[in-house]
Amino acid sequence: MLTVSDVSIAFPGQTLFKNVDLKFTDGNCYGIIGANGAGKSTFLRLLSGQLEPSSGTVSMPADTRISVLKQDHFAFDGYTVLDTIIMGNKALYDIGKEKDAIYAKPDFSDEDGLRVAELEGLFAEMGGWEAESDASKLIQGLGLDESLLYMPMSSLPDSDKVKVLLAQALFGNPEIILLDEPTNELDINAVRWLEDFLFDYPGTVLVVSHDRHFLNNVCTHIVDIDYGKIKMYVGNYEFWYESSQLIQRLIKAQNKRAEEKIADLQNFITRFSANKSKSRQATSRKKLLDKITIEEMPASSRRYPFVGFTPSREPGKDILEVSDLCFESENGESLLKNISFRLNRTDKVAFISRNPLAVTALFKVITGELEPKSGFYKWGGTITRSYFPKDNGEFFDGCQMNLIEWMRQYTTSDETETYLRGFLGRMLFSGDEVYKPVSVLSGGERVRCMLSRMMLFGSNALILDQPTNHLDLESITAVNNGLRDFKGVVLFTSHDHEFMQTIANRIIEITDDGIIDRACTYDEYINYSEELLK
Repeated sequence: MLTVSDVSIAFPGQTLFKNVDLKFTDGNCYGIIGANGAGKSTFLRLLSGQLEPSSGTVSMPADTRISVLKQDHFAFDGYTVLDTIIMGNKALYDIGKEKDAIYAKPDFSDEDGLRVAELEGLFAEMGGWEAESDASKLIQGLGLDESLLYMPMSSLPDSDKVKVLLAQALFGNPEIILLDEPTNELDINAVRWLEDFLFDYPGTVLVVSHDRHFLNNVCTHIVDIDYGKIKMYVGNYEFWYESSQLIQRLIKAQNKRAEEKIADLQNFITRFSANKSKSRQATSRKKLLDKITIEEMPASSRRYPFVGFTPSREPGKDILEVSDLCFESENGESLLKNISFRLNRTDKVAFISRNPLAVTALFKVITGELEPKSGFYKWGGTITRSYFPKDNGEFFDGCQMNLIEWMRQYTTSDETETYLRGFLGRMLFSGDEVYKPVSVLSGGERVRCMLSRMMLFGSNALILDQPTNHLDLESITAVNNGLRDFKGVVLFTSHDHEFMQTIANRIIEITDDGIIDRACTYDEYINYSEELLK
C-alpha cells in the first residue's frame, strides 16, 4: 500500500495541489489524468521520492520496491540491454556485479569465499538465475528480438530504447510501478501485450497516459488532478469522463433553473413592491429569493480547443489514384513497394505499418515532398489538400514571427488582427500569448498552430501524420471530434487506438510487398488480422 497524507506541492507563485489524502492498494491500476501543467508528472516524482512535498507525507511499508519508467533515452548507453533491464532491480544488479567481481579476483581469499556464498544465497533468493530469461520474455513481449540482450544500448534506435526502458520498469516484480506515458512509440501489438501484463499484475500500478483506449483497458481507478485538488474515482477513463460530463450538465441545468426562478421573483418584486395590495406577496417572494443559491462551478484547469474543418467545396468523383508506387530511403531501404489504391469521396483511411517510416514516406510522396522511385499518383481536379507532417520543425525553428504574423502568412487575403485573434483563441491562444515568437512554443502549442493553419485552408482532403503527438487528452478529444465530423476525405495515422477506431472507415496496411486494404473499423481490422494468424 502507498499512502499519501495531507500532501501539498507549491512552487514560487503557484500551488499545484494541496491537502491530498489518497491510498493506493495492491491489485489496482490507477490512471492519473489532468490538463497539461496540472502536475501529473510532478505527482509521480513525489510518489517515487524524487521530490519532497511542501507539506504532508508519502509512506509505504518497509522494503517496498518502487520501479519507475525512466525518460532519459541516453542514460544507459554505456550498458548492454540485459544489464539495463536488470538494473530495474538495482539491489539484484549490484549483487550480481559484486559476485562476478569476487570470482574474477586472482587471489580468492577465505573472506571472499564467505562473502560470495552470502551473495549467492541472496542472488538465488531474488530470482537472479531467472533474470536473463525474465528479461528476454519482457523484450519479446514488447516486440524486440532476444538477440538484442547483449547489444549496447547506444546501438539501438530511440524507438527500441523506449521498449527496453519499459522492460526495465516492469522487471523483477516490484510492489509498485510508476509509468509516465508508457505507450509512446509502441506499436499496437506492444501496447496490447502491456495491457495484458498490467491487467494481471498483482502489485500497484500508477500510470500517466494520453491514450484513452489504454486507460480504459487497464485502469481500475482514475486519479483526477484538477481544481488544484487530486481526487480518486472508481472505474476506468470512459466511466470517469461520462460521469464528470453528466455532473457538469446537472449542475448547469440546476443553475439555469435557479437563475430563471430568481429572474421571475425579481421581476415580481420590482413590479409589485410599491403596490400595497401586493406588498405582502412581494415581501414573501423576497424572502424566497434570499434562500435561492446558485452553485458556482469551480474553474477547471482543463481547456478544450475548438477543432473544426470546413471544406470550401465538396470533393468530386475522382479523389486520389495511386498506382505501383515504389520508394526507397537515402540508405537504400525499400519503404514502399507496389503501392496501389484509389480513394472514394467518403473515405477516412487509417494507414498502418510495422515500419512507421513507410507511412510517413507515402504521405510525403503524395503531397509532393518526395519523388517516388517508380509508379505514379494523381489527385482529382476538385481536390484541395492540407498536410500535417509528423515533424513540424521547419515551420517554427528559428522563426521570430509572433503567432499573429505566423498565421497571417497562410491567409489568402489581408485578414485583420481581430479575425486572426479569434481564430487563435479557438486553439487556446489568448491575450498577449499571440505576440510571443513561435520559436519558443511547446510541442503541444506547435501542434495546435499547425491545426489552425490547416483549418484556414478550407481543404476537402486532409493528410495527417501522427496529429495526436504532444497533445493532452482534451486536445486529442477535440481533434478526434473535428475529424470525425469532417465532411471530406481523411488520410491519417496515429498511435492512439481510440482515435483510429472512431474516425477510420477504411484501413490500409503497408506491407513489405504491397498493401492490405479493407473497408472496416480499426477494431474490425485487428480482429481480421488475428484470424489470419490462427
